[in-house]
Amino acid sequence: MKITFLGTGTSQGVPIIGCHCEVCTSTNKKDNRLRSAILIETPQANIVIDTGPDFRYQMLRAKVEKLDAIIFTHSHKDHVAGLDDVRAYNYIQRKAMPIYATLETQAVLKKDFSYVFDNPNYPGIPQLDLITISGDQPFNINGLEIIPIKVTHYQMEVLGFRIGNFTYITDANHITNEELAKADGSEAIVLTALRHEKHPSHFTLAESIEIAQSLNVGQTYFTHVSHQLGLHDLINETLPTNMQLAYDGLELNF
Repeated sequence: MKITFLGTGTSQGVPIIGCHCEVCTSTNKKDNRLRSAILIETPQANIVIDTGPDFRYQMLRAKVEKLDAIIFTHSHKDHVAGLDDVRAYNYIQRKAMPIYATLETQAVLKKDFSYVFDNPNYPGIPQLDLITISGDQPFNINGLEIIPIKVTHYQMEVLGFRIGNFTYITDANHITNEELAKADGSEAIVLTALRHEKHPSHFTLAESIEIAQSLNVGQTYFTHVSHQLGLHDLINETLPTNMQLAYDGLELNF
């Protein structure tokens, strides 16, 4: 299994429009962050988790010519806004794209992309096959088992996922011990680390470090990073040896 971080930034990305802070003006490519998403490549399937506003460019940058499915963590715009660009894969693969999402996320997709669902025979629109998932039941894509992990994002239920020995959790500020136990034993875990200051809907870096240290996991990577966290290289120097900030284009192999 190969994991590629397509984006590691928060909802506005980094740099932020009009901002002249040291992070937004950094010349280090690792300080440039598109909206958070990952690509999972296995013998069974190529899967993307979340299609934010940068989806088209992320697919071009990572040279993803085949895509078997999309999984959504939740319905916020920075995680779904690029879904229309799935049309390219419809054309290349000549079939609808399987979309794995909760009923709550599907309701938002049907509203935000109403032109897809109101007139499904209109030429040129995305072809989507909605498949319902929940936080309570594992599911599989082409034989690849995926275990949902329920987390809280302010007052919203969001899904993280465990695939084999890899766990991905973004947009969270609370995880119960029962759900967190699903990540135990992972070779690598990804957690949100928005900034240093307390936030109502995201873990701080310190909070995510504490969570990772409570688990039996190998390596920890932090994502959904804002410009408020600080420069990539300087923050990495402060982290425990088995933890680091993820960055756009980072690849993990299992």
